[in-house]
Amino acid sequence: MKAIVYTKYGPPDVLQLKEVKKPAPKENEILIRVKATTVSVADIRARSFTVPLAFWLPARISLGFKQPKKEILGMELAGDVESVGKNVKKFKGGDQIFAASLKGFGAYAEYICLPEDGPVSIKPSSITYEEAAALPIGARTALHFLRKANIQKDQKVLVYGASGSVGSYAVQIAKYFGAQVTGVCSTANLEWVRSLGADEVIDYTKEDFSSKGESYDVIFETVGKSSFSACVKSLKKDGTYMNVTILLPGVRMLWTKFTSKRKFILAQNSPETSEALNFLKELVEKGKLKVIIDRHYLFEEIVEAHRYVEKGHKKGNVVINLEQNNKSLKV
Repeated sequence: MKAIVYTKYGPPDVLQLKEVKKPAPKENEILIRVKATTVSVADIRARSFTVPLAFWLPARISLGFKQPKKEILGMELAGDVESVGKNVKKFKGGDQIFAASLKGFGAYAEYICLPEDGPVSIKPSSITYEEAAALPIGARTALHFLRKANIQKDQKVLVYGASGSVGSYAVQIAKYFGAQVTGVCSTANLEWVRSLGADEVIDYTKEDFSSKGESYDVIFETVGKSSFSACVKSLKKDGTYMNVTILLPGVRMLWTKFTSKRKFILAQNSPETSEALNFLKELVEKGKLKVIIDRHYLFEEIVEAHRYVEKGHKKGNVVINLEQNNKSLKV
């Protein structure tokens, strides 16, 4: 089968299209023919090994010190089940699925094997493979954090980075839970974020949200670009601060935690099960959650896709279509 492989860390050009051995499913696994995948910020960081300092050691252990342990990136996908292991009960050949492959990567390939009890679910019938591929990481992350914060009806939630993958899903899911949502984004994305359901939008290029005098029950930092001081200033005394980009708290955060009633929820992976995907599937089919795709690329254009995402200005998600390439790719 064909796959995008990288054998060293570096710029997008380290990604190469190669012929590799097609995997065979184990007793508890399903073999999936991948039809679409994505280029996420996590893929960019893994490929280039540009991770925050706090993540450096665990990332080296996980990804590899001198060179990548796992040569095929790709952390979310959609496709068709081609065959199943003898002990598989949940899925059968021909099922249309979407899945996260964050634990072992591997979605940048024509085929992948995943355990049936992992984060795999039947694809929402109302959307395309490309749209389904853009759900498992960003939407699942947003859902996981908002559940951790125990969002309640009419609470005030501020989402910083509301036009990104996690942020755009966070706006919609928080609204589904009944919150009053303020989205912070750039000028170009104000109306778009409002169309996702945000009650208010703030242009970070023109004003500091903390100068408005508003206080929030939850502040959700999804891109790591806000000031912690500004967030604390705008957070209610018993409010919750969430940040998907920080693994460990700094001195000021620890001090704030021990001298106030505020709660802090930092970077953490959601459980590797299908429960969240099943929930997201229902939201999509009810019309409560929209998948936003910024750009589409073919499999052979993945280097270009990485260059675009690396600029840090994507709106929603960037997807890779393998279906159009299955008969035409050359290595």
